Amino acid sequence: MGATAGSILFWTFLAITSLICFPVALVIRVVTAPFDRRRVVLHRFTCFWASMYTWLNPVWRVHVTGREKIRPDTTYVIVSNHLSLLDILVLFRLFRHFKWVSKIENFRVPAIGWNMSLNGYIPLKRGDRESVARMLSMCDTALAEGSSIMMFPEGTRSDDGTLKAFKAGAFQLALENKVDIAPVVLTGTADALPKAGFVLRGHHRIGVEVLDPLPHDSFAGMSVDELTEHVHALFEAHTAVSPRTGTSL
Repeated sequence: MGATAGSILFWTFLAITSLICFPVALVIRVVTAPFDRRRVVLHRFTCFWASMYTWLNPVWRVHVTGREKIRPDTTYVIVSNHLSLLDILVLFRLFRHFKWVSKIENFRVPAIGWNMSLNGYIPLKRGDRESVARMLSMCDTALAEGSSIMMFPEGTRSDDGTLKAFKAGAFQLALENKVDIAPVVLTGTADALPKAGFVLRGHHRIGVEVLDPLPHDSFAGMSVDELTEHVHALFEAHTAVSPRTGTSL
């Protein structure tokens, strides 16, 4: 099967299954609303829903390393580099509870965006100061409730795979809320689905590597800018390294 035909099949399958999965998500939300304020059960179903697309694609081998470093009983600001649209799918393979911070346009996608709203994920309108302030406030609330936050500090996907400068929001949250930072390094997703276009490329190894979390005590004395640069340097030291063989889940 050619790349174009395979891509059409993949995106058609994603669209159809999303229309099937969203009503299931809606039922889960209604049933669990009385006792699951953080929407943990719904997020776990969303992890399954998103992971299905990489589990069933025979040409993508996703290897997850270090998942155990993100402890279920600890709240984090989780930060990842951003290479491809696929990053969102493979990060769900962590199967850890978090609230996404995502551009507001994603919330308008039928079924998928509706489910993001249902999960209480956090929208952001780029370049809008009021939206940034609302986003930070919603993140503060989520962290206070015990939900981790997932962010791409680069803000958008890299054009050429080179790590871009980090925005400070994630690190401001970690400092002000006194929570740990969990860095996650992604590799291979840009090869499987480049930023330009929607044609998938076959037979690629995708790595999701959780680095050692940074305890709040280790950076409590830093300024936001110092912490931003510190974590950026940490990513720079790892992004060129091929991922070790991890758990294929």
